[in-house]
Amino acid sequence: MVYDWSGPSPSEFIGLLVRAEDFVARLDERLRKSQAAVGFVERAHFHDAVAALWIEGELVHIEDLVLHDAMMDVRTPTHELTRAHAVLRTRRRIFSQASDWALSRAGLSALVGRESATRQDQEALAVERSADAQPGGENDAPDDDEPVDELALQLAEIDAVLARSQRLLDGKPAARQPKNDADVEPAPSNEGAVGSIGQPATNAARSERNALVMDEDWDEEQRLAQWLEMGGQPHGDAPPLLAAALAWDAWEQIEPLQRQAWLGNLLAASTLRRDGKTASHLFALNTGLRTVARDRRRARDRHTRLAAFLEGAAAAAEAGLKELDRLAMARVQMERRLRNRRSNSSLPALIELVLARPMVSTGLVAKELGVTQRAALGLIGELDLREMTGRGRFRAWGIV
Repeated sequence: MVYDWSGPSPSEFIGLLVRAEDFVARLDERLRKSQAAVGFVERAHFHDAVAALWIEGELVHIEDLVLHDAMMDVRTPTHELTRAHAVLRTRRRIFSQASDWALSRAGLSALVGRESATRQDQEALAVERSADAQPGGENDAPDDDEPVDELALQLAEIDAVLARSQRLLDGKPAARQPKNDADVEPAPSNEGAVGSIGQPATNAARSERNALVMDEDWDEEQRLAQWLEMGGQPHGDAPPLLAAALAWDAWEQIEPLQRQAWLGNLLAASTLRRDGKTASHLFALNTGLRTVARDRRRARDRHTRLAAFLEGAAAAAEAGLKELDRLAMARVQMERRLRNRRSNSSLPALIELVLARPMVSTGLVAKELGVTQRAALGLIGELDLREMTGRGRFRAWGIV
């Protein structure tokens, strides 16, 4: 579909826009100067990942997500939990990169998993070239003065076999073994390796999609290119939040991906970071959108959808300010217990862990601090943390 980018005028949303811009700016400015910034950012990743699944109608407990992220699951992970963890890892990846990385062709290709076939062919060819360069032929005999690394040769042989096997499994023709240097074709250029976005999907790529769960005629590459052409570019003099609202609404209407629909909210948050509105963090947009009724977020009228986005952004920023106050107060209270403590005490590390995670368990504390579970339980008792689960087993603690 073709998305209409004409309008709207900022005057149509002046009240909502000013309120949302004010809350978001205050949050980022306070976060830039706060000692609890690291803990706030890490907690925001967890809360936003859970909210992303909530928006899609799936319930994921944040306790399970924290333990799953630490590879300490107490039960078999569900499909919803693995999807929430994918959102968590994607948020961390976006935040660890440059502010405009996620909105570039290279970044978007990496986020949606579009690895270029050209790059794969180049890597396979490089591996096979290394195998062809092994000693064994008349022209490949090593000099007597040069030592031969037998382990490296064996590893090169294994890599070559794995590369050929992978090509056969992918249904690609086996690479021709060159007999001499004249037969070696130049390696394909890596320029435009992420150019799959914007190019029609090939028959081979479409055949890899399962027709039972994915529409074979859904051209994700063209849809992504359409969104990136406008949604990934600055909108002139438009306020940052209005530009993010347009990018979010365009993603909702174009629906570039049949899977990973949650990626659009993260990209909309990335536009705020690119425009310098949230330079200190990646805005937790999902936590605000979950407070807005679905009928308004998915309304037929664009004015209603954009107004819902601005309300959600204001709600997320307001909740972030309250969370920042809560973390700052909790830090002050817990640090009072460090008085007259020995210098090698584990309590300071536990305070940082509690501030960074929504919940902690004895196993998680023992793993992160390198102490026994009994010692971890004693440290938790010294900080007087609140037990959050109300269970006798697999208990978890946090700050209120």
